[in-house]
Amino acid sequence: MKLAIITHVIHGKESGHYFGYEPYVREMNLWLKFVSDVTIVAPLENIQRNSIHDFYQHHAIHFTAVPAFHFITLGSRLKALWQLPKIMVTLYKAMAQADHIHLRCPGNMGLLGCLVQLFFPSKPKTAKYAGNWDPNARQPLSYRLQKWILSNTFLTKNMQVLVYGEWENSTQNIKPFFTASYFEKDKEAVSPKSLTGKLRFLFVGTLSNGKQPLYAVRLVESLQKKGYEVSLEVYGEGAERNQLEAYIAANNLENVVFLKGNQNQQTLKEAYQKSHFVILPSLSEGWPKVIAEGMFWGCLPIASKVSCVPFMLDYGNRGIILDFNLDTDVNQIAALCSEPNLYQSKVRHAVDWSRQYTMDVFEEQIKQLVQQ
Repeated sequence: MKLAIITHVIHGKESGHYFGYEPYVREMNLWLKFVSDVTIVAPLENIQRNSIHDFYQHHAIHFTAVPAFHFITLGSRLKALWQLPKIMVTLYKAMAQADHIHLRCPGNMGLLGCLVQLFFPSKPKTAKYAGNWDPNARQPLSYRLQKWILSNTFLTKNMQVLVYGEWENSTQNIKPFFTASYFEKDKEAVSPKSLTGKLRFLFVGTLSNGKQPLYAVRLVESLQKKGYEVSLEVYGEGAERNQLEAYIAANNLENVVFLKGNQNQQTLKEAYQKSHFVILPSLSEGWPKVIAEGMFWGCLPIASKVSCVPFMLDYGNRGIILDFNLDTDVNQIAALCSEPNLYQSKVRHAVDWSRQYTMDVFEEQIKQLVQQ
């Protein structure tokens, strides 16, 4: 079987092998187990591989490079309009030669893929919509357009669309899905964490306005002002690192907040295992893997009410849902820390729930999608 993957993910090449963002590539390697030949249509740039990258694992990868594009500025729009015809022809050729078409959405390449796949109504297709499928969410026009095309069964034929969460009034081609990080063999006993002594918090993600790492810092800072012994380890890089460094210095938090940068999966696993809480005050999510990973290791999530996060947290029974009122949110955390039995109960529920979603289950469901 020949699989064509259409994605906006930036790729690199090293020693003849292609690599990309590690969580995405790790998932795609599961899809590649069930195909004989794969064509990847994506941007290819001269980037240095680091701890957040991984290699594809397949013997027959054909990479077709296309330019990354966006419509943010007038210049970028004019450039994109010049590039689009050639990109769409490239997509058409890749889809024509494939037995199965797989789109990665949302993204600019995903939008083009949504349009071009209309010319192949009889071919089996899947789309992984890794963003927020909530129909009431405020999103860019391109995201809303992709959602409309994918869910329109008159236009889009023979397509299964994998989304995070279950949503009312969805068309029959919309399939609730999930993302996994660990295998059955990775399961280890989770030791209860005492709430006496230092409370350890984590933030894992891009240091961007959308992820709001500063709000995580302010939560922990406020707990410290209330007299709690706390620490926050921040894993990730991004545009807001300088702002975080300035805030930490200005508020004398050097012994409380620690910026760890990008780290590999083993380092993050160890951080989850020793921490009480993982904070994700994000403005937009699909299936936030850091929440599922934290729960897997008994690190209780404190997260915003976006996408399927309330479902993941069982509306507060498996974590804390943020209100984005600093005093209210700090009081929620403080109240839970004063009830160790309730905290341990939430942790147990979180561990039990998250460990249903292993890579083994994930792989079997992908196999069924590819082979049917």
